Amino acid sequence: MTSYSDPSRPAGADPAALADTPDEALRRSLGVARRRFLSTCTAVAAGAVAAPVLGAAPALAHGRDHGHGHGRGQVLVPPHKRGIILYTVRDATARDPLASDLPSGFREVFKQLARHGYRQVEFAGYNQHANAPGGASLESVQGARLLRSWLDEYGLRAQGNHGFIPSSWPLTAEDKDTFKKHLEIANILGMDHMGTGGDPTGSSYRADWDVAADKWNALGEIARREGVKLYTHNHDSAYGFLLDRGPLDDQGRPTRSSGIRKLEYFLRVTDPRLVWLEMDIFWAHVAQYKFHTYTAPDGSTRRNVFDPAGLVTRYNKRYPLFHAKDGVVDTTNGMGWDMVPFGTGDIDYTTFFSRVGLSNYRNPMVEDDNSPSATDPAQSLREAKISYDNMAALRRRRG
Repeated sequence: MTSYSDPSRPAGADPAALADTPDEALRRSLGVARRRFLSTCTAVAAGAVAAPVLGAAPALAHGRDHGHGHGRGQVLVPPHKRGIILYTVRDATARDPLASDLPSGFREVFKQLARHGYRQVEFAGYNQHANAPGGASLESVQGARLLRSWLDEYGLRAQGNHGFIPSSWPLTAEDKDTFKKHLEIANILGMDHMGTGGDPTGSSYRADWDVAADKWNALGEIARREGVKLYTHNHDSAYGFLLDRGPLDDQGRPTRSSGIRKLEYFLRVTDPRLVWLEMDIFWAHVAQYKFHTYTAPDGSTRRNVFDPAGLVTRYNKRYPLFHAKDGVVDTTNGMGWDMVPFGTGDIDYTTFFSRVGLSNYRNPMVEDDNSPSATDPAQSLREAKISYDNMAALRRRRG
């Protein structure tokens, strides 16, 4: 398997060599000042018996200034980069316009999001309610042209889609044709990027990630010929540790790890000219909570705290997109975090966006899986406004 050099990283730099120590990574990722970090270590250690290693650590974000005041420093997310994935308001696009006075279907939802201030959207498929203008499915050249007219009407730009990635490998002719159709739709919509909401593979084994890399390099080459950057989106498991060292199990598979995380390995073995990533910041923080130790080749347990912002800065322009999804600390649910509207949780987005930089290159898309409500049909669009306002208020701390 080829390992590709990334022009956004220093020549010859090894991610393991560049990584902070576990405590430095935790401190940096949570934006904790050194003095405060040292004073907190005692409390974290005291709670270690009752909680996983990182169980107390995310709580350092409680009460942190999220930079919601105006006039206190440089804007962290420029107005033209403030976006939302339409999955957050999927109940509104799916709503029957004949049965509700609330915004429904793509056109009315675009209008409302533009009123909130958004300038970018990321699609999660092209289906809406059948009674909305254009009909149920706009997954066609004609549908894309209609969508583009509405985007233009309301000053919005499409910046991606969680859509079709072929399941076959090697590619079947049918899958390849469908993939090319989606690239044509992406170009009509004016997207720079097209991707998926899933991980390249759910496996923990290096051999499966090698196969996934071959497939994504091939798809990325097809996309590049059409002028589109292909990206994959992460969940927490993709930042777990790769099983790539012996001893082997009874099926001949490795049972231990070199300490590299699965998606980091994927970054190494995919071509940076062909494959891009969208970090879901919430799920990256869940990974930080869950995957902090691994079994080394010698059988010892090693500790390595994941630093989401650190990974982005090491691979720099490989991360053009983010899901800006917030969470409150919850060490009882096995994930460490509960999802909440952007800016109402404990994830320190002021520090995160300050560290990753390149504000005119990155495209953060607000997401909250839980915004649609079965009892409050206006909730998702209302929370989209709350999230927009909180993103717009983020400022770099002075001093």
